[in-house]
Amino acid sequence: MGDTQMQSFARNPKARTKRFGSHLALAIALISGGAVATVALEAPAQAQKDKEKKEAKADYSKGFIEVYQPFAKRLEAQEDPAALKAEIPTLLGAAQTADDKLVAGQAIYTIGARSEDTALQRQGVEMMLESGKVSAADQGRMAFAAGQLAYQAEDWTAARARFEQAIAGGFETANAQGLIAETYFSEGNHAAGLDFLMQAITAQEEAGQPIDENWIQRGFAIAYNNQLPEQATTFSRLYVTHYPSSDVWGDAIAVQRSFYDYDDQALLDLMRLAERTDSLRSERDYVDYIAAADPRRLPAEVGRVIDAGLAANMLKQGDVLVTEAKATTQAQTASARADLPELESDARASGANALLATAAGDMYLNFEQPAKAEEMYQLALTRPDVDTARALTRLGIAQADQGKFAEAKATFDKVEGTRAPIADLWALYAQAQASGGASPAPAAQTPAQ
Repeated sequence: MGDTQMQSFARNPKARTKRFGSHLALAIALISGGAVATVALEAPAQAQKDKEKKEAKADYSKGFIEVYQPFAKRLEAQEDPAALKAEIPTLLGAAQTADDKLVAGQAIYTIGARSEDTALQRQGVEMMLESGKVSAADQGRMAFAAGQLAYQAEDWTAARARFEQAIAGGFETANAQGLIAETYFSEGNHAAGLDFLMQAITAQEEAGQPIDENWIQRGFAIAYNNQLPEQATTFSRLYVTHYPSSDVWGDAIAVQRSFYDYDDQALLDLMRLAERTDSLRSERDYVDYIAAADPRRLPAEVGRVIDAGLAANMLKQGDVLVTEAKATTQAQTASARADLPELESDARASGANALLATAAGDMYLNFEQPAKAEEMYQLALTRPDVDTARALTRLGIAQADQGKFAEAKATFDKVEGTRAPIADLWALYAQAQASGGASPAPAAQTPAQ
């Protein structure tokens, strides 16, 4: 991606979003104050116990009890973790039953927490989970904690498996789905991560739930910065659908300009959308709009663009391009307006081709007469030599400019071929206006880094 392309991408999405894995915090239900409470073990009963008590009693092996009881006293006395670490192999060797392993895992996690040894913490949590004795209520939370520790260790496959287990266990409050996507991104498997993220977003949409903006931002950033045009286009559409603003519209339009090689006529219609969504945000945007429109062809429209660029301080009065373009618009506007009736008459004449009708529509759009432009584009579409995609795109623009948003969306939805991505964005714009989105929302706030 060139420097000028990157400049058109507001605040580079990579810089605007952060990984879901930032600032992980453990979420283990059994942990309090960074340590697991020491479990006191009783020696095996010598006398016959009541049957219910006997069945409910934890199953600790005799050898484990003998090793653990003195170890537990040292653990509870807050002995130096380094000294306790040396005893872990003995503790592990004595753990035979599931209950032995649960308690051993708790102790190992506690030592790891006190010594800030994340590898040891992970070993303890994994041992607790693998014991099979963690309660059903705590399974999801413990699995999420194991996933976090695996994530910190950059063991992406293990982290992903534990996060999936957490979700299956009903623990999704800590954004496990976002972290699963991050494991794919960290592996460099961007396509898989984006697919997963899209599935999660689709599930939220189908459930009628609000979409997490961070998910869309992150997916957009990953796709854009890793040169994945189809995915970048998809996430940009999601973004303008759920979180429209001038910045977001600008980003969506930048995707089209960065990844697709449009001719001047298609680029013109894309820049028209930027103008209507208040997302012309750089000198390059205005210059490209002027060049695509061409002051000799659409003098009135170019004149409006120049005035807007100067008012926004994006264009400079003394710039040669601005000066020459402005002079041309001033010289051409009056004559072009005077020629309009004759152009329309020629376009309506029997045997006239589609190109002439389209040109008449373009000139009416240039002079902000969308109703007349609509008539001309409709006429062009009845002729065999019509450039259907171009005529439909501009017909939709003319309808939208009249406030006929439902009709405009239906028109944009018919556009096929290379112009389809541009028409899709216009359709989203028309749909938003039909829903009462009279103007873009305020610019999105940049997330804290």
